[in-house]
Amino acid sequence: MRNTAKLTTAVLAAGALTFGLTACGSGNDSAGSSDYSGPLVVAASPTPHAEILNFVKKNLAKKAGLDLEVKEFTDYITPNTATEDGSVGANYFQNQPYLDDFNNKRGTHIVPVVTVHLEPLGLYSHKAKNVNALKSGATVAVPNDAVNEARALKLLAAGGLITLKSGVGNEATPQDIAKNPKNLKFKEVEAAQTPRSLDDVDAAVVNGNYAISAGLKPATEALVLESAKNNPYGNFLAVKKGNEKDPRVKKLAKLLTSPEVKKFIEDKYQGSVIASF
Repeated sequence: MRNTAKLTTAVLAAGALTFGLTACGSGNDSAGSSDYSGPLVVAASPTPHAEILNFVKKNLAKKAGLDLEVKEFTDYITPNTATEDGSVGANYFQNQPYLDDFNNKRGTHIVPVVTVHLEPLGLYSHKAKNVNALKSGATVAVPNDAVNEARALKLLAAGGLITLKSGVGNEATPQDIAKNPKNLKFKEVEAAQTPRSLDDVDAAVVNGNYAISAGLKPATEALVLESAKNNPYGNFLAVKKGNEKDPRVKKLAKLLTSPEVKKFIEDKYQGSVIASF
């Protein structure tokens, strides 16, 4: 049985320490709160989300009158639960299919504000230089959360490695594979661990943020890379429903989709992260 995601004891402990009390000045302790004083605290994945936010903080926020605080998390659960309970005012790390799945399963009320970028999902290998070089019976690591596993399988299908059953959506699992000519085997691991699994498997499907953090170069090293065209997996700034009107959130949304941020993304990530605006 797949987990929506897994947290290490250390992360859970850190989450408990960090979010045991509402962050001072977050001003979002309940949906629709009118107390928007203090800094806007945003939970984000380290790469590229926190890097983009810190660029905004250092270069754009002061002039716009925005007091911005960035908190980094390496898991895909705490940013949403912290946004739901008001420990942070917003988060920036996820895409719409993941958020829909999270809200449905956990009863949270997180909503997107503005889409900022796409991190193309990629297939990587330390043993094969291209998909044709993958041997019959090769083991491929895929993320174990529902949405990213389905996304990984769609990527493998786009690369011609498998064929999925007709009508399969964002809940696809290896059981939904109609054709598997290379008889690939699948190892489900936590999304954050997929880069580390490359030494133990023949190939791995890795989320863009984890690929970059691990020193992989999606634009040049991926055997198969997700297309940006009509891609539903753009990453966005999100808040608890009712807090979209927070003037701090509106300022940040405007800054995150500014020409300065677009240039920063293009210059820093060289196609491994793509601006969606």
